This record gives sequence, structure tokens and C-alpha cells, in this order.
Amino acid sequence: MPFDRPGLNVLMSRAIADIESRLVGADASLRRTLLGILAKMQAGSVHGLYGYLDYIALQGMPDTATDEYLERWASIWGKQRKVALKSVGTVIFSGTDDSVIPLGTLLKRADGFEYETTVEGVIVEGTVEVAIKAIKAGASFNASAGTQLKLPKPEPGIQSAAISSELGGGVDTESNESLLGRYLSRIRQAPHGGADFDYVDWALEVSGVTRAWPYPRELGAGTVTVRFMTDDLTVDGIPSAESVSAVQSYIDNVRPVTAEIFVVAPVAVPMNPTVNLSPNSAAVRSAVLAELSDLLKREAIPAATILVSHLREAISIAMGETDHALVSPVADVEHTTGQIPTLGTITWGDLP
Repeated sequence: MPFDRPGLNVLMSRAIADIESRLVGADASLRRTLLGILAKMQAGSVHGLYGYLDYIALQGMPDTATDEYLERWASIWGKQRKVALKSVGTVIFSGTDDSVIPLGTLLKRADGFEYETTVEGVIVEGTVEVAIKAIKAGASFNASAGTQLKLPKPEPGIQSAAISSELGGGVDTESNESLLGRYLSRIRQAPHGGADFDYVDWALEVSGVTRAWPYPRELGAGTVTVRFMTDDLTVDGIPSAESVSAVQSYIDNVRPVTAEIFVVAPVAVPMNPTVNLSPNSAAVRSAVLAELSDLLKREAIPAATILVSHLREAISIAMGETDHALVSPVADVEHTTGQIPTLGTITWGDLP
């Protein structure tokens, strides 16, 4: 039978009863008496201890452990929390020819996020493109192309505003949920030295990888093709060349010596639905967009068929949606080997 932890009020009642049982005629329930104050202090202290014991009890089981306790449980099975990564990209400076942008020049985004140049740049014909990286790691430092970054202090011959390329690659530290999932998968499904699920686990060890799929013998006997997605790194989830290289390198270090591994990015096939919506408001459109994105994250795999009925269902469950008509696609959307559906541009309309 599980232990029923007493609440603070119960503990206070018990403390008052204990005092009154030992001091004949005492009334510890009065608010401003010394005995009443002592009863409340004791109850508060015991309540805090019960809370700590609850916390310790959760950390004592691997499937309820959190933070550093979860990391310790996972490390026993060789699983480490994936570290955060810094966002990288380039910016274009404008200014007077031969003006120099020093290595380590600081740049700030409008919301205060900071970046620095990783190489020195020299203005030629009015502009120069310079590589930058975020000062701190995390997905919040990613930004779309065309984002304006400003110099916090003037540089001779350089305009204060610079325009960025797409800034990507920033990843947050792995969450407890993700680490727990990988850890429990390791316990429940022991490695087999190159089984299908081993390649999935190996790919997921690399920071930024969120989904992965193995395809044995796709390129001949003894070969394994691994495709994966980086949903938190890029807008459409398609991994960059750097991510592909990182996963290839990691798997090459742990794969069976007899296997020939090919790590490749899936080929994105944008889905551009047309939806007539009621009410056709910004809030409802945003909710529909979120539901369709979630659907594709759950069901989109290489060579997947996306059922049109599932698209309609995703739109229907969007918060605030009263009615809709999915104008296109009108049938299930099929994909061939290596192709994966991504969400492109949605065309919105009003119901007639």
C-alpha cells in the first residue's frame, strides 16, 4: 500500500495535538501563543523533510529521476546528455574599402543576443562577408536570413548594421525527456552489434539529431544507408552537410567493421496545402500550422505516404477551428525512396 504523505494542515494539527497531550491545560491552537508558533514551526520543518524524501524517492528510480540524478543513471549505461551547440552563419558588412573588421568583433541582435566574428574581414568594393558564431549555445540564437545585427560600438569605416545569412546549428542542452527516452531504450533494447535499431541509437547520440532511419542493403550487400532529421536545427528539419558529416563520423567509430555505412540527408518534398478556413483568423491559422507541423513530425519518414484524412484531422483539431475545406491535396501524398515530406507554404482562404 503506498504511503500517504500528510499535508501541512495535517502536520500542524498533529503538532498541536502532541503539545496539548503533554501540557495539561495548554491550548496550542491559538495563533499568537508561543506554543502555537512552535507547533507551526515544527509542522513546517517536517513538511519540508517530507518533500525532500519525496524528491529522493523519485531520484532513486531511473524512470522518475531528473537532472544530475538522471545523468548518473544514464551514464551507467553509457548514455551522456547531449550538449548545447552554438549557432553559426555569416554576416555582410558594408563600409569603406580596406576597412578591417577584427576577429572577435561583437554583434548584437535587436533582442540582445550576441554574436562574434570568427575571422578577420576586409571591406572590398563596399562589402565583405564574415563568418560569425553565437556567444552562447542554444537554439534561441538561430535566426532567419536577413536578420539585422548591430555593432555595439563604432568601428572605423564600418557601418553599424550588418545583415546575416541564416544563422543555424544552435541546439539547446538535451532535455530530461529526451535523455530518459534514450536511456530507457538502451535498457529495454540491448545493442546487437549492428541491428537496425543500433543505427538509430547511434545517430541519436549526435547533438541535434531528432529522428533517424536505417536502410540495410539499399546500395548493395553489406551496406547500410542512414537518414536522419535535425528538427531543432533547421526550418524544415533537413540536416546540413556539417550534421551529415558529424553523424557519419560518429557511426564510423562504432559500426561493425564489416559494414559499409552511408549517412545521407533525406530529400525534402515541400507540401503546400490550400485550406479554406472558418474562422480565417491569424490565431486559428497559427493553430492549424502547428497541428500540421506536428503531424508531419510524427508521420513523415523517408518514402512515407501522408494520408489526406490525417491532414483533415489535424486541421479539425486545431484550437478555434470551426470548419474547413482542404482544397489541396485531394488525395494521399506519396513519396519515393529518400524523399521526406516537409511543410511548405499554406495558402489560406475563406469558406464560401
